[in-house]
Amino acid sequence: MNTGSKRVQLIASGDQRLSANQRCWPAQQELERTLAAALSAAGYELVRAHQYNAAEKHGFISSQRQGMEVFRTIDPNAPLIVAEAVWQYSHHVLAGLTTHRGPILTLANWSGTWPGLVGMLNLNGSLTKAGVKYSTLWSEDFTDEYFTSRLNTWLATGSCNHERRHVRELRDVKLPAEARELGAKLAAELKGNKAIMGVFDEGCMGMFNAIIPDHLLHPTGVFKERLSQSALYYETTQVSDAEARAVYDWFLSHGMKFHTGPNHAEHLTEAQILLQCKTYIAAVRLADDFGCATIGIQYQQGLKDLLPASDLVEGTLNNRERPPVRSRDGQRVLYENEPLPHFNEVDECAGLDGLITYRVQSALGQPVENTLHDVRWADKDHSGTTSEYVWVFEISGSAPPAHFIGGWGGAEGFRQPAMYFPNGGSTLRGISKPGEIVWSRIYVEDNALAIDLGRGSVVKLPRAETERRWQATTPEWPIMHAVLHGVSRDQLMAQHKSNHIQVNYATSAAEADRSLAVKAAMAESLGLRVRLCGNCGV
Repeated sequence: MNTGSKRVQLIASGDQRLSANQRCWPAQQELERTLAAALSAAGYELVRAHQYNAAEKHGFISSQRQGMEVFRTIDPNAPLIVAEAVWQYSHHVLAGLTTHRGPILTLANWSGTWPGLVGMLNLNGSLTKAGVKYSTLWSEDFTDEYFTSRLNTWLATGSCNHERRHVRELRDVKLPAEARELGAKLAAELKGNKAIMGVFDEGCMGMFNAIIPDHLLHPTGVFKERLSQSALYYETTQVSDAEARAVYDWFLSHGMKFHTGPNHAEHLTEAQILLQCKTYIAAVRLADDFGCATIGIQYQQGLKDLLPASDLVEGTLNNRERPPVRSRDGQRVLYENEPLPHFNEVDECAGLDGLITYRVQSALGQPVENTLHDVRWADKDHSGTTSEYVWVFEISGSAPPAHFIGGWGGAEGFRQPAMYFPNGGSTLRGISKPGEIVWSRIYVEDNALAIDLGRGSVVKLPRAETERRWQATTPEWPIMHAVLHGVSRDQLMAQHKSNHIQVNYATSAAEADRSLAVKAAMAESLGLRVRLCGNCGV
């Protein structure tokens, strides 16, 4: 690493939506201020590689084209920090990073607010898939020893590492024979009979890491049906008002509470909810038309300008107990007594994971509802209920009420924030119930599919502590208080290759261990590289 100039370039990838970039810009400014101080203390100067845009009132790279233009002005051999305090679209900077020859450091502030951690993990997963070498760091204030020691190492050598002793290759672990046999059987069934993954437009919010190339997906027995959001919009317009009202009434009769108001621009309205009910019916019918075993809706870009958000749709689809949807002729109930696994933000890695999980849980007679969450943030429990470090897993769409305390009776609907969703729409909010979980993530590495698997517990925290965590993140969204077994905060951040994490419940710790073992065996038999993280019970 050439450190003669003692200067380090910085870029900041942002959202594609102007409202989000403007709202989140102060958090990015604070990150860059504290980071500059940390570099100054190390004897280096932090230099922005692109300027603040006075007309747009932010300093983010907000498009792929802009990112390419910025990289034309960057020394390709110089050290480069990608600093994130916000959710960002990785494709804005991915093109330039794939050809950058100097050392790359991805970096985020330890905050759940906008959130940079989620944006950085998405970029890390995208760089891993693209085969780009990078180092990564995170910190609350950029003064702690863990951060400063590794920053100094990166400045001196061009790379920094993290301890990953919690990760074991499955080939080094002895699984129970019963689990290996069942996992292999389930894999053979999937590869032999095959399944269809319905994708309503690929590439949501620049998530390059969320797209599985066909040549890697097909050997698992899963094939994509590439559908269009325009088809989903059209089908939504064909659903009758009476059908939508019946779904809405079902929600109310099962105890869900909607927080509505009169103003479309500011409040959740009944009209928004009824449109979501139509979208729910439309999604199920289109999935049935094409024989899909799982579907993913792009969720933000595109449909947000035509319809309310799909959160309520997604979480409902992932729940076994949900409003019945009949075929257009009324003769059949579609996907009766079962969920239609949905992967939020068309994250195909989560889609494959969700489908595998559904089949494993069904075979074991365990709860089949599963979902992805954002790896949003983590903090010590301020209530003193537990000494464990508790993660905030949180996603606006996809979480099923079966995961909530009280089920549908514990579900609430709030308007999606206007800066992301001009047409509003109800979220499906709840507090995840205490219990034993299996967590996982499928990702692309070295032109192959891999999966990390681990165990955890969901803990129940006092309402005041839950509210504190909600206010530090997004209070409209469902929340899971997760404790990971044998995996520290920094170990998860060092190893995890995505902004998303997949979770499912089991009825006991022993059943969760069994579920993990069968899932590991099935994934291996499908050709995935399997890694076990932390204490997995095997």
